[in-house]
Amino acid sequence: MNNSLLVVLIASGVAYGTPLLFAALGELLAERSGVLNLGVEGMMLVGAVMGFWTVQRVHATTGLTLALAMLIAALAGTVMASIHAFLVITLRANQIVSGLALTIFAGAVGLSSYLGNDLNLADQPAAHDFHAFLPKGMQDLAVVGPILFGQNVLVYVSWLCVIAVAVYLSRTRPGLNVRAVGESPAAADTMGINVTAYRYAHTLVGGAFAGVAGATITLAITPQWVDGITGGAGWIAIALVIFAFWRPELCLVGAYFFGALQALAPQLQARNITLGPTVLWTNSLPYVMTIVVLVVVSSGTARRRLGAPTALGVAYVREEH
Repeated sequence: MNNSLLVVLIASGVAYGTPLLFAALGELLAERSGVLNLGVEGMMLVGAVMGFWTVQRVHATTGLTLALAMLIAALAGTVMASIHAFLVITLRANQIVSGLALTIFAGAVGLSSYLGNDLNLADQPAAHDFHAFLPKGMQDLAVVGPILFGQNVLVYVSWLCVIAVAVYLSRTRPGLNVRAVGESPAAADTMGINVTAYRYAHTLVGGAFAGVAGATITLAITPQWVDGITGGAGWIAIALVIFAFWRPELCLVGAYFFGALQALAPQLQARNITLGPTVLWTNSLPYVMTIVVLVVVSSGTARRRLGAPTALGVAYVREEH
């Protein structure tokens, strides 16, 4: 039963969806403050390479090394996000242009590729990686075993993050403040909320989440480093936020859905199931879905109906309002 296509696909969807979930939560926080970050893909790649570099260079226990790797990845993502934040919040540059430029700068033919090649990380298996750690008896339980108990620790951390972000945005004063900043920065400013500080903080936290998402790929999904290893996951994460109507709990559902789509092709191949050009259409499904979602929300009317923050992508300067 645990080897059935459905069970394996769901379990794989949870695993493959975890980096998407981390990145989507970070993007959600940034967008709730009114900052559109299209540099997620680049931040994920830098986090991926720096996390992998850490486990290859640090000689310590597996747990300590992996914890340090995730911290370094988060820091790398934060540094990249600080560039975007400075450009779009302080210098009021176009948020779309800044994000795209950052992805190009840090992308598969940019900084991440340079770091990976210069640090000689390619073609090496990870010295340490995340894997399922719960007792074998729990993992072997019918149906729920591989889905709930056959996962690595990052999956469970991501669940805690979903709860934390949901509670933060709906039940805490700072969370309500950031939502006010995203909806109407002028009104928030009038109430004494520091719009600039909130946008900076949530953009940086979003970068940290993206860095962790990248390291999740190189240390849990595919424990190695190759150029462009994220494979467009950052773009899917951005679409996920829209797909989830800017709600963290729906980000989890969407992430696992897209994760299952990514796992579909190899699972079908492993079972010798052919549905036309399997690899082509199953591998392209996540990106097709991303395009569809982005097209749907391209109009202002659709964005309003879906619940996008009103001031998303709009720079704020006090004297102009």
